[in-house]
Amino acid sequence: MTTFASGTDTLTRDALTVLQPGFTGTTAPDWLLRRLGEGLASVGLFGRNITSPDQLSALTAQLRTERDDVLVAIDEEGGDVTRLEVRTGSSFPGNHALGAVDDVDLTREVACELGRRLAACGVNLNWAPSADVNSNPDNPVIGVRSFGASADLVARHTAAYVTGLQSAGVAACTKHFPGHGDTAIDSHHALPRIDVDLPVLMSRELSPFRAAIAAGSRAMMSAHILVPALDSDHPATLSHNVLTDLLRGELGYDGLIVTDGMEMQAIAGTYGIERGSVLAIAAGADAICVGGGLADDETVRRLRDALVSAVRSGELPEERLADAAERVRSLARWTAAASAADAEAEADPEVGLRAARRALTLTGADNPTPLTEPPYVAAFTPVANFAVGDETPWGVAAEVTRLLPGTETGSFTGEGAGMAALAAAGRRRIVAVVRDEHRHPWMTAALDSVLRSRPDTIVVEMGVPQAPARGALHIATHGAARVCGRAAAEVIAGE
Repeated sequence: MTTFASGTDTLTRDALTVLQPGFTGTTAPDWLLRRLGEGLASVGLFGRNITSPDQLSALTAQLRTERDDVLVAIDEEGGDVTRLEVRTGSSFPGNHALGAVDDVDLTREVACELGRRLAACGVNLNWAPSADVNSNPDNPVIGVRSFGASADLVARHTAAYVTGLQSAGVAACTKHFPGHGDTAIDSHHALPRIDVDLPVLMSRELSPFRAAIAAGSRAMMSAHILVPALDSDHPATLSHNVLTDLLRGELGYDGLIVTDGMEMQAIAGTYGIERGSVLAIAAGADAICVGGGLADDETVRRLRDALVSAVRSGELPEERLADAAERVRSLARWTAAASAADAEAEADPEVGLRAARRALTLTGADNPTPLTEPPYVAAFTPVANFAVGDETPWGVAAEVTRLLPGTETGSFTGEGAGMAALAAAGRRRIVAVVRDEHRHPWMTAALDSVLRSRPDTIVVEMGVPQAPARGALHIATHGAARVCGRAAAEVIAGE
C-alpha cells in the first residue's frame, strides 16, 4: 500500500487527493513527484506530455515509482481530439463517424482497441466519451465529438463505448454532464446556457448519461454550462441541484464525478479557480481537473490551501471532502484490479481504419471515376476548436499525395479564399476540403467560387455534413482524424 510523507495530516492529504493537475514536459517534474508522495492521487496528461508510446510508458512508470496506485488521466477521444497522436492525427475516427455507421459492436471494438493502447502505455482513466447530443448544429465545441443529433443513437453508442473502453481496463469518464450539445458558446471562452424546459432536458440531454450509468461508467465529467431548468444561479459544475440531487439522487450514479477543466473561462473568468474548486466539491464533485492551461506546483498549492481553508472555516464540510477523496481512491483500486484482469486484451490495429471507411458518405456519383493525375488539394481551414487544438494535422492532402505523388496542396481562409485556391490550382483538378461548411459563410462563398469555375471539383467535408452536398463528388467523412483522411483519399485515388 502506498505510504505518504510523514507530517502530512489527513485533511491536507484529502485536499491533494481530489486534484487532477497537469504539468509541462515529457518527464515528471520534481514538484509533481513530491506532491504524489504527500497525497496527490491523480495526474492529467495532454499532448504536450507525449512524444511516443515508449516515452509515455516511461513517464507513467516514473509516476508509479512514487505512487503505485496513481490515476493517470488523458483527454483521448479519438477522432479530432487526440493526445496520443497529437502531431500525426488519430488512428481512430471520432464519435460522429461511429454514429454515422451506427454499429454498436464496431463502436465497442474501437473503444476497446483505444483502451488497450492507453493501458499499454500506463494510462488508466480516459476523459471520454462525449455523450453530448449535438442538437444544435452551430455548436462550436462539440460537433463531430458527438455521436449525433439523436438522443437514442447517442445513448446506445455511449454505452457501447463505455463498455469497450472499460473492457480494456481503462476507466471511462463520460462527459459533459448534463449535456453540452445544445450550446452556441464554447465554455473554454465563456459560460454557455441551455434554455430548454425540463421534459426536453430529461428526454434528450440526460438519455445518454442514463445509458452510461447503466453501462457502468466509472466516472462522469461535469459541464461548465448554466441550465436554468435545473439551477438558475450556478453552472452545472458548481450546482448541488445538478451533481448531488440529479446525478447522485435521481439518476442513482455512485461513481467518481470529475469537473471539466477549472481554468476554462466559464469558471475561471467568473468565480476564479480557487473559489470554483471549493464550490464544486461542496456541490458534489469528487475530483478537480486543472491543467490544460495551468500546470505548476503553485496552482496545486493554491487549490489545496483553498480547500483546507474552506473546511477549517466551515464553508466546506470535512466529511464531504473526505467522501470525495475516498471516491478517488476507490477508482484507483478499480483500475488496479481491472488492469491486472484485462492486460491481455487482443490487439486489433486496423479497427480504426475499417470504421473510417464505413463512415464515408458519397454523393454525386454512383461509381466515381478515380483520379489518375495528381490534383490540387485546397483546404479551407477554419480556426481550430480549442478542445481540438491547432497542432493536430487534418485533411486529405498527405494521404492523397501518398497515393498520387506530385499532388500539390494549399491552405486558404477568409474572404477571397476561393479565388486564391483557383489561382493556385491552375489547370489541375481540385479537391476542396472543408470542415463544418455550414458554420462558416466565408467557406460557403469559397466553394461557390470554386464550383462556378470548376464544376468537376471533388468536395470533402470533414466536419458535420450539415450543408447541402455539392461538387462532382461529395465525400462526407464525419470527422477529421488521420484515418478519415486516408479513407477519403482511397476513394479519390480509387484504392
